[in-house]
Amino acid sequence: MPGAAMLARSLAVGLALLASSARAEQVTVFAAVSLKTALDEIAAQWGGATGNEVVASYAGSSQLAQQIEEGAPADLFLSASEEWMDDLASKDLIVAESRRDLLGNTLVLVAHGAGAAPVEIGPSLDLPALLDGGKLAMALVDSVPAGQYGKEALTNLGLWDAVEPSVAQTENVRAALALVASGEAPYGIVYGSDAIADDEASDEVSVVGTFPEGSHAPITYPAALVAGRDNATAAQFLDQLSSPEATAVFERLGFQPLGN
Repeated sequence: MPGAAMLARSLAVGLALLASSARAEQVTVFAAVSLKTALDEIAAQWGGATGNEVVASYAGSSQLAQQIEEGAPADLFLSASEEWMDDLASKDLIVAESRRDLLGNTLVLVAHGAGAAPVEIGPSLDLPALLDGGKLAMALVDSVPAGQYGKEALTNLGLWDAVEPSVAQTENVRAALALVASGEAPYGIVYGSDAIADDEASDEVSVVGTFPEGSHAPITYPAALVAGRDNATAAQFLDQLSSPEATAVFERLGFQPLGN
């Protein structure tokens, strides 16, 4: 009875798929927007291997931290600075023992167009002359980590006061990069990873200089589980972010895995 055998086999396959689907879990990740390209790739790899799904929400770290404080249903938070993770920790909104320093990054000056002339970033850099009446695109300098690091670096180099009137602030670092890519701003300050990882903008900008490490605090991306969320699968995905496969993606896209 080949028909009956085929029916039984189809039924068995269907039941197996149904059981697999029932075991699949969803992980909601709130992550700094500078992580988008890398995290999307890692999430797709992990989802393909496990059947689980990562739903990621990207924005400035300060905005995401505020949403978590207001009760947004995030399982995992990846911040672009320790400040906003510390803020949540002080309110017992993260699982303290899950917290780890995941990545580092660099801070760079980018210019519109390919092949822009490099500059040496230091106290003698005449940024207003370089801008020539144009704007310097930066993420929000008082709340978004990329903007905070940028303002800190410019201040420590003695450049902030002269350039402050020319700064065009954006809600996150990718928006600052987009201003430079479109030519609306001739220069901008972003993470080194952004100039590599954003496919839509990377061909339209040039990295013309890297800010000296001592000009700003080390750029650190901490990660932690959000308190009050009973999601063991989120812990598995957090561990996956330090795996050799994830590390290879992060390194290729300009990040510096810290090895916790």
